[in-house]
Amino acid sequence: MPTNERHLLIVWHSRTGASRAMAEAAARGAGDHATILKAQDAGPQDFLESAGYLFVCPENLASLSGLMKEMFDRCYYPLLGKIEGRAYSTLIAAGSDGEGAQRQIDRIAKGWRLRRVSEPLIINFNAQTPEAILAPKAVTEADLQSCQDVGAAMAEGLSLGLF
Repeated sequence: MPTNERHLLIVWHSRTGASRAMAEAAARGAGDHATILKAQDAGPQDFLESAGYLFVCPENLASLSGLMKEMFDRCYYPLLGKIEGRAYSTLIAAGSDGEGAQRQIDRIAKGWRLRRVSEPLIINFNAQTPEAILAPKAVTEADLQSCQDVGAAMAEGLSLGLF
């Protein structure tokens, strides 16, 4: 990954395909100004080499997905005091409300002293049965466009030095 003070890092985890599609749409919006990594592949150096972060994940059992939480666990202390003031935003794939995962990310970001630069985008799939929860998800074109817009806005804001 290039070392660039204006670079966007998109970190994602998905089980049903929704978060992956959302992250890929955001990456299309950001173009060459972003690197997209699976949560299990992201490490502290990737964060240090980027000026902003877009976290994309599902909410599982009213919490962050396990692999996304594991990424934060691995990276939290090595980055503490080293990425303060950098921009972040979130895209959450939810079965009901997504607020639990959102709150967890915001608490972690507060500890890192990151700066939220856009409202959370929570896409609700209304999955309430075991079959619906575990089923592959199709993200609507309108929702994918919203994700692409978030990626584009973050990349543009970073490239202009707005955040």
